[in-house]
Amino acid sequence: MISLSYILADMASVPDMYHIRELDMKIERARRGRLLAERPAPQDGAERGKSGRRPAPRSVTVNLAESPLGWLRSRGHVSDRQFAAGEQLRTDWERSGLPPRVTMCWDSPPPDRSPRGPAGPAAATHAQLAARRRFDSAVKALGPGLRDIAWRVLCAGEGMREAEGALGWPARAGKLVLTMALDRLADHYRLR
Repeated sequence: MISLSYILADMASVPDMYHIRELDMKIERARRGRLLAERPAPQDGAERGKSGRRPAPRSVTVNLAESPLGWLRSRGHVSDRQFAAGEQLRTDWERSGLPPRVTMCWDSPPPDRSPRGPAGPAAATHAQLAARRRFDSAVKALGPGLRDIAWRVLCAGEGMREAEGALGWPARAGKLVLTMALDRLADHYRLR
């Protein structure tokens, strides 16, 4: 769930009634699972006007709560089967407890004054262990050539442009490799 504290802080700092209505709309969108924002569109080399001035900058509305895989699906770049396979991998990754913790651990201190540290494998639940086994077997089924792009886009939530740049791939190569990875995942999960 998206935290509304930042939006409410904005609301307290803006006395204008127009902006208050705009912030109310942002809160309602966040509650529905959609947080829309205006982002500048990347420059696409559009020609200058005859006057020599650049055209007005373009912008796009982006749903900040949407995953990169959801974005590809909503535009028809991946099938429902591929989407289900990607979501299954992401779900197994999250349930296994592999994502980094972003909050403080508020567990009670050890009673014997032993040093604190990360919880060991003995602290994992059966559900976490089963999810970890499913995740490891799925990543093994992907193989070394496909696991990098699959993890970056599906688990880490990186966009295609960032994943391609991090892997040193040319533009639009990641989408092709990701669809191959999703097909292999769907076969591994036996999805129809």
